[in-house]
Amino acid sequence: MKMKRFNPSAVNNKSQRRAIMRYSPIFLMPTAIAFCIGFVWPFIWGIYLSFFRFKTLGNTSFVGLENFIKAFSDESFLSSFGFTVAFTAVSVILINVIAFSIALVLTKGIKGSNIFRTVFFMPNLIGGIVLGYLWKIILDAVIMRFLNSTLALNATYGFWGLIMLVCWQQIGYMMIIYIAGLQNVPYEYVEAAKIDGANGWQLLRRITIPAVMPSITICTFLSLTNGFKLFDQNLALTGGKPFKETEMLALNIYKSFYESTTNMGVGQAKAVIFFVIVVIIALAQLYLTGRKEAK
Repeated sequence: MKMKRFNPSAVNNKSQRRAIMRYSPIFLMPTAIAFCIGFVWPFIWGIYLSFFRFKTLGNTSFVGLENFIKAFSDESFLSSFGFTVAFTAVSVILINVIAFSIALVLTKGIKGSNIFRTVFFMPNLIGGIVLGYLWKIILDAVIMRFLNSTLALNATYGFWGLIMLVCWQQIGYMMIIYIAGLQNVPYEYVEAAKIDGANGWQLLRRITIPAVMPSITICTFLSLTNGFKLFDQNLALTGGKPFKETEMLALNIYKSFYESTTNMGVGQAKAVIFFVIVVIIALAQLYLTGRKEAK
């Protein structure tokens, strides 16, 4: 009869798993409680308040869908939605194309690539309000010098000013994600394609891009949601001027809520609508890019 050899590591692994399963709730509980207090409860309370007319939480009256009807009939809200969609579409394309291109260059083994990575990533460490006021000073000076205008006087300049600011801030962060994806491209595939006579464009299209689809999914999701949720840069750079033409959804909701003198419920209803829109778009993007990953 053949005897089984004793494996002490199996015992240790089994005992470790039991200990982890036994004590994991103790370590997870503080985070779970903080998440419920800081996110879940305010979220539920916000949805509840969207069906009420209120100025203070101590004086509310149920109005049903009236707040949502007023939100959809608000021309400034619809205008800010259109502006946000246009801004997000342009920023997502520019951020990902430029970030991927820079990552592609920095993974070619050029000298000083680590320094370049650090320099490109640094803008992401600066707060949005600071960046907004910084770029406002720079762009207003340039536009006034050559075009005799300012960001607050021309919606087109305000739009492209926001695009420049967001690209400058987020490209470095997305670049790091793309570099991580490019470094995991199987070298054997690249060598085999070169032996078969594939040129640079064919390598990029057939080997590199399919291999980094997980990174593309992550970066597209982040830039898409960041574009829709943009607030502090919009507040500092243009403040929605001129005439709310550069006002994005988050800023419009903020003004509707805090500048209301009679009913904050409309602003709360806008926030719920905004949440639903972002979730639908984000899930659709994840579904589409996920299908490409599977292929």
